[in-house]
Amino acid sequence: MASLTRDAAATAAADVPYPLAKQMFDRVVAALLLLLVAPLLLVAFALIALDMLFVPGDRGSWFYRERRISRGREFDVLKFRVLRRSALRQLAAKPDSYARLYEQDHGNLTWAGSIIKRIYADELPQLFSVLRGEMSLVGPRPWPVPMVEKQVADGHDYRLRITAGWTGPAQVRKDMGKKGHSTALDLEYVELCRTLSGPQLLRYDLGILRQSIRTMLRGRGLRF
Repeated sequence: MASLTRDAAATAAADVPYPLAKQMFDRVVAALLLLLVAPLLLVAFALIALDMLFVPGDRGSWFYRERRISRGREFDVLKFRVLRRSALRQLAAKPDSYARLYEQDHGNLTWAGSIIKRIYADELPQLFSVLRGEMSLVGPRPWPVPMVEKQVADGHDYRLRITAGWTGPAQVRKDMGKKGHSTALDLEYVELCRTLSGPQLLRYDLGILRQSIRTMLRGRGLRF
């Protein structure tokens, strides 16, 4: 990770703008969203509690933390735990691995996790990261350190220069699905951040948030 932080320092002049209007918008809307989704958070807690009560193999912590990258800095992203204990043990034994690899195999998911992940509710605790300023509401997703290292090695270092997002264009347009398409969408958003005015960028972000809510309501989280 040291090489990434050095790269981030070297490209500081090329940092993607994160205007004050967007920062204020992020915090205000994240607080409102937390109020709106409070019932969903309670449902997630209830599902996990029932799961741990009746399925011994699904017992464990309520949350899962993983080191991610936002604007070249590491931070702990918080998610509802959706993986079985056996999968978490395998993950812990491989320092360069990350949860996403195990979540792709639905057999690794707890009963509650399969429901929570279907509607992307495992990502809701990340709204607290938005309130802390570690993330934005909209932007490229915060990737685990090994994934960012590989992406930088492949020539794309934008995750070192932009604030990671709770959601983004690549999340709401996943159905288009060609290899490399998510990177193209991320780069498109990076360019918008550089060229749009503050109000224009906020209007664009609002559109992405509306699409994200529709994606959650479709309950297709297990497909991706």
